[in-house]
Amino acid sequence: MARSGKKLSRREFVTTLAGAGAVMMLNPLSAWAIDEIDPRVAAIVAATIGIDTHNHIDVPLIAADVPGPDIDLAGEMKRSGLSAICMTFALDYQKMGPPGEAYTRFINGLASMDQQLKRNRMKRSLNMADLRTAHKKHQPTVIQSVEGGHFLEGHLERLGEAYNRGLRHLGLLHDSDASVPLGDVYTNPPRWGGLTAFGTDVIKECNRLGILIDLAHANAGTTAAALKVTTHPVIISHTGLDTQLGQNPSMARMMQPRLISKEQARTVADAGGVIGVWTHLADSPLEYARNIRALVDVIGINHVCLGTDTKLTPGSGQNHGRMGERTNQAWEGQKPGFYYTVVDAMLKVGFTAEEIGKIGGGNFCRVFDAATTGHS
Repeated sequence: MARSGKKLSRREFVTTLAGAGAVMMLNPLSAWAIDEIDPRVAAIVAATIGIDTHNHIDVPLIAADVPGPDIDLAGEMKRSGLSAICMTFALDYQKMGPPGEAYTRFINGLASMDQQLKRNRMKRSLNMADLRTAHKKHQPTVIQSVEGGHFLEGHLERLGEAYNRGLRHLGLLHDSDASVPLGDVYTNPPRWGGLTAFGTDVIKECNRLGILIDLAHANAGTTAAALKVTTHPVIISHTGLDTQLGQNPSMARMMQPRLISKEQARTVADAGGVIGVWTHLADSPLEYARNIRALVDVIGINHVCLGTDTKLTPGSGQNHGRMGERTNQAWEGQKPGFYYTVVDAMLKVGFTAEEIGKIGGGNFCRVFDAATTGHS
């Protein structure tokens, strides 16, 4: 990570050293990192609440396998420089069985995550106060998420049960339809006319309870309908602009249905929402930063966040998804952890420290706070 030749003012230099010192205490870096880290990068990482809004932690979904092999979640998070991740898992990588199986998988997944967090001496953050406290104490933390409402199976009361287990971020949809569908998935032929009646009820109940709605995997019709229902801003945690196709044509063809148009992005932003840029279709940190810039140019600095759709830790073997990239190994030759690398790249493409703070986590914090404030 090359140092910039820009001369710092005395005030900036003192601030940089203070921030760099704090991050060194939080993340004891190896010798190469101490030599190569840009002090401005270290200062920004230390000062901001860096959040990956969509990070898979694959855990067993079968009771006999709970909690699975030990994972070094705390260690990977400290290496990354991130303060928090929206820790998610999906239930539909294997075909669903009889009624009740999706719910059983969900409960087993949460039990696995409970024990993995305990092993790592980590806690879930349930609101902004928890996030701020964890950041102040230099403690990595997670926001519990699930990708897809399959576990509901038409039972709205299960949202309350999930909330009591720590769920604060619900991906309404995933690759396959739930047994009681919630809306049209963007990679499947439209079947439900957008948001279903049950999907409407789920959004209203999430608003009531204090759960952030994630419209990733929703097609344009579902997204438009959901925005008319919700009383709180939403997030699309992981996608990219459909104009940013990268350098690999075959990968671009596979991913294109999962990308967002400028028009759909503006609709979400106009409703106060936030959209996460994933690392797919970016072959280098600089290309990733340029993909972030492209979305900022369309919807503004206050509506973009990070949502990698990667994995901080190796999968358990029970719940592997299509995308297997490791967060701290997102790009070939990458040495510093993910957030350090991304902050460096964002500086190089012209983002200011304040702008990086917004994209790195501040924008997500705003919608997370809006969803969870007033709930306990």
